[in-house]
Amino acid sequence: MKKIIFRFFILTLILIFGFITYLSTVGIKTDAFNDQISKEVKKINNQLELDLNKIKIILDPFTFKLVLKTIGANLKNKNKLIKLESVKSNIDIKTFINKEFSLSELDISTRTIEIRNLISFVRSIEDSPQIFILEKLVKKGYLIADINLKFDQMGNIKNDFIIKGLVKDGEIEPFKELNLSKISFIFNLKNNEFEFKDMNLSYDNNDLTFPKLNITKQKKEFLISGKNKNKDLVLDEEKINKLLNNGFSDIKIKSAEFDLENTFSFKINNKYKIEDLSINSLLYLKNFKFVSLKNLKDFFPKLNEIIELSNHQILIEYKKDFLNIKGNGNILIQKEKDNIKYNFSKSKKNLKFDTSLEIKKNPFYLNFLNFKKDQGDKLEIIILGDKNLLSNEINLKDILIKDKNNKFEVKNLSLSKKFKIKSISNVNFNYLDKEELKNELSIKKNDKNYLLDSKSFNATKIIDDILNSDKNSGSKKIFQNNFKLDVKIEEAFLDKDHLIEDLNGYLTFKDSEVTDANLVGNFSDSQRINFAVRSTSNEKITTLYSDIAKPFVNRYKFIKGFEKGNLDFHSIKQNNVSNSKLIIDNFKVQEVPALAKLLTLASLQGIADLLTGEGIRFTDFEMKFSNKNKLMRIDELYAIGPAISLLMEGYIESDDLVSLRGTMVPATTINRTISSIPLIGDILVGKKVGEGVFGVSFKIKGPPNKLKTTVNPVKTLTPRFITRTLEKLKKN
Repeated sequence: MKKIIFRFFILTLILIFGFITYLSTVGIKTDAFNDQISKEVKKINNQLELDLNKIKIILDPFTFKLVLKTIGANLKNKNKLIKLESVKSNIDIKTFINKEFSLSELDISTRTIEIRNLISFVRSIEDSPQIFILEKLVKKGYLIADINLKFDQMGNIKNDFIIKGLVKDGEIEPFKELNLSKISFIFNLKNNEFEFKDMNLSYDNNDLTFPKLNITKQKKEFLISGKNKNKDLVLDEEKINKLLNNGFSDIKIKSAEFDLENTFSFKINNKYKIEDLSINSLLYLKNFKFVSLKNLKDFFPKLNEIIELSNHQILIEYKKDFLNIKGNGNILIQKEKDNIKYNFSKSKKNLKFDTSLEIKKNPFYLNFLNFKKDQGDKLEIIILGDKNLLSNEINLKDILIKDKNNKFEVKNLSLSKKFKIKSISNVNFNYLDKEELKNELSIKKNDKNYLLDSKSFNATKIIDDILNSDKNSGSKKIFQNNFKLDVKIEEAFLDKDHLIEDLNGYLTFKDSEVTDANLVGNFSDSQRINFAVRSTSNEKITTLYSDIAKPFVNRYKFIKGFEKGNLDFHSIKQNNVSNSKLIIDNFKVQEVPALAKLLTLASLQGIADLLTGEGIRFTDFEMKFSNKNKLMRIDELYAIGPAISLLMEGYIESDDLVSLRGTMVPATTINRTISSIPLIGDILVGKKVGEGVFGVSFKIKGPPNKLKTTVNPVKTLTPRFITRTLEKLKKN
């Protein structure tokens, strides 16, 4: 009996163990739980319907739970359908025995789902503006997900749900100009935490990678942080303009090629606006091209049309209205590469900048100072300053240009928003110019005025600019405020051969023009020079007297071999019109090509030889002329000398048109005419009647580089010519 009982007990155990083993490994299939599971899903949302195939029941002996799993289920809502790979749930055996069926956990694995269909399905359950916008943004893509839901005793989903999966071949279009494609990533979503890994996407054939992206929900806000690392990004002009939306209108960017690594974080508030944006970036700029500014040509004579940056390491930091950009690399402005360093810091009210440019083999000019960098020397340009973003005023705290022998420094140069000079605290120049002349000068601010103090200064370029100022009148308006400049120069060069000693005086500037001035100096042989300006409410009077005229006349390239003579200039400017008179006395000129050509054409060969040989002397030269804007009108130009006299009038319209006409006569003929001596023809060219002439009348007209000259011999002098000659002879 005992054996029978024992055997029965053993058999029972074997059967139970076998049943448990079978149930734990193979399980059984049934549709008995289909309705109960569907009802539990409806508790999530009563619009949802879950179609299940037969459910396989497997026992988990360790947790004493039944695992329910089915393959190939469908989730429906109205006419929308989502295909599921599997549905899995756990049921406590105790509740099952007590017929208290409830889901404690539900695992759902989807098949590959088209994202647009998923969005449409969700929208059919619960529509909202956010889901509507999402549906418009997403163009395509596929999703696979594993969803783990846990339920409380009332059948409600707990907050500790987990959704894992991946997205592949996605495409979104946030804006018309911006299309993101080939989107793929792995995601892990929890209640208030969303983690994305290995995110890849493509923008305009550029592959972008985000190794990590985290989103944390805090009440009604979302905190987003992550990293991205991208290589070989290439943007052309069209795409850059789309991205920047012409935010840099002054700079025309042509292309960019770079690697980029970012760490970023920001918050999206309940109104879906970005707040607390923070970005730290490492940018390796392989190549960056933009169109050069035309005004750089004054400093870089071999300026390229396109400026190119290459091999730049740039650190970028942005945090709540603060932006810092620090970098260095190569810059190709001219033929050879130079090196540039820069540091920009932008806050809400201020922009600070610190830049340095190292020029090695390229040329560099400061034309207004007559300076040219030696080709083999290394020159450095440093600019340190800031810009007030509220007033748009700029303060250049330090401008330093230096090489081994030359130095230019400007301290605290303040510019208005229209780039006019408001003030300068200090200027120091010490350099050798193009003519190998030493320049040492300083300008210091004294209250509202300034003192220019110099041991030696070459004024050649400044004089040239003053003589051409009517052609470039717009460029003179560079000062914001009125001021007085006291001048004290021990040695001032008018050119390489003419030196003024002890040039002293002052210049008063009003509206960027000299309205009052008095400068006095001595040439080395005690001859003097004086420049003065006096202004009233309606006129401006300018005078210049120099015992030596040559350094001023030599600036006109059509006159060669000018010697001796003194210069007296007087001008009155009224209502933007200048009426001037220029007198030069007792000078000799060796060559005037245009004049020699006229004489040759008129067959006055003897005087023509003088003008291209030993030279010809004039006792008087007087020109009355007026200037208005770009038009110079010569009312009368009269010159008389022992060999030749000239009377001319006309106009010169900037660099566009020259129109002159006049009379030129040998002075010996004039003297004999005035003395009423007959046989003028015999004196000039021979004894035959009708062969002689008094001189020539001429016309010169055309663009400056294509002048056409016509001449006609004259036998009768105009009364005006004779009158002017008599006035001069009587005066002499």
